[in-house]
Amino acid sequence: MGIKGISVIGTLLASLASINVANADETAATNASQAPLASCYLKNISEQVLCGELAVPENYDQPEGRQITINYAVLPAVSESKKADPLLILAGGPGQAATELAAMINRMFSDVRKQRDILLIDQRGTGKSNPLGCELSHVDELVKADDDIQLDRIAGECLAQFSEEDLTQYHTVNAIRDFEAVREHLGYSQVNLYGGSYGTRAGLVYMREAPNSVRAAVLDAVAPPEVVVGPFGRHGAQSFELLLEQCAESKACTATFPNLEQTYANTLASLESQPVPLTVADPLSNEATEILITAGRFTSVMRVGLYHPTTRQMLPYVIQQTGLGNYTPLVGLLGSAMSQSEMYMGLTLSVLCSEDLPRATERLLAEDGNNSFIGSRTADAFIEMCSVWPQAPRPEAWFEPVYSDIPTLLLSGRLDPVTPPTWGALAAQSLSNSRHLIAPNGSHTIAGHTCANKLAGQFIETLDAQVLDDSCLKNQKPAPFVLNANGKGL
Repeated sequence: MGIKGISVIGTLLASLASINVANADETAATNASQAPLASCYLKNISEQVLCGELAVPENYDQPEGRQITINYAVLPAVSESKKADPLLILAGGPGQAATELAAMINRMFSDVRKQRDILLIDQRGTGKSNPLGCELSHVDELVKADDDIQLDRIAGECLAQFSEEDLTQYHTVNAIRDFEAVREHLGYSQVNLYGGSYGTRAGLVYMREAPNSVRAAVLDAVAPPEVVVGPFGRHGAQSFELLLEQCAESKACTATFPNLEQTYANTLASLESQPVPLTVADPLSNEATEILITAGRFTSVMRVGLYHPTTRQMLPYVIQQTGLGNYTPLVGLLGSAMSQSEMYMGLTLSVLCSEDLPRATERLLAEDGNNSFIGSRTADAFIEMCSVWPQAPRPEAWFEPVYSDIPTLLLSGRLDPVTPPTWGALAAQSLSNSRHLIAPNGSHTIAGHTCANKLAGQFIETLDAQVLDDSCLKNQKPAPFVLNANGKGL
């Protein structure tokens, strides 16, 4: 099974971003079948937006049974003559809450918001929609060796916090049923979808389950239903190989970090045989705390660092410095990973343990673990956690390709360590009215760090992906590698 490649559970899960209030509130109140929207504030958005909640069955086969509340927010369109179809944001993970990404979404899709509402719905199990977050301390885990971290115990402690919930009801299809209930509740006849990472799977399931409700879809970092999410060793290794190639093509990177691949291998081997104890500032509280630098923590930070160009270009320097015994850059990246948007671990496991890991064949796991970058660490971790988590068999039809003629824009980053462009190409095969764009220097969810957000806005306006000029993606230069502690890069 190999050494468990996590720092703490949060680091692993992190891998998976002036208005007419009165007019929008009046419209929503007229359309709503229950309580109207109310003015509210969301984190890092200075203006008032609109919030609401809707009760839905936890189990749709038992509509009179236990009810849960679905939380949502509307960022109202700037224009008074707004379009009737909003942009619905499908968060990633699984385990991110859409309303907690509001500030980022507001920046990314400011052009879309000029004409359309942006609708944020916390997927059941996240945010304020009956959250399945786990109150677990990470401090004790930071001082443990990789083999001493009992992920089944951690998952069991998480599970024990949910005595009333039927966790087998927290799956992708029920999430779409919830989204549809909110759409109807607000009186929108159709929505446009933007899904990132796991949100692309939710988007495809939405297109399958409620095709008449979807006007268009933008799917960024595509994970179609037919692929297995969780074993990320092979894709991480492929992304790392591209990093090594880019460094080799840069004279400054090659001169500063000669034999980078061997340095990584030597550093990994050294940490496997002799982890290094340190006293550092806690990555979350900034208080002095003990930490053991292990091979698992090292590879976890490397893999998560590949997700975004900013951290990706730091990795050669971090590898070099870790190999030289300077662990400050590595601990800094570890803290950055742990401070990302909260992942609701209970929802993550409820989805992956029933929808994905049961489909991970021995052959798939063997192929995924056959690499010298991170091995089988991510798959091993999820398999161990799922061993204690409630599971339910899912229909095979859930994992068949989604066939649709809904206008769809597919987005991929060539450097993505988790959802490779081949997955986007796979999804495109059954989407007859789609176009797949690849950013040569993009990584995971390219709308956040390329011009893809502008292209998505144009597509939502015109519904014609074929006329989009993607030269801005092709012409984007790679971020310079960080060469020293001052941040100098070439």
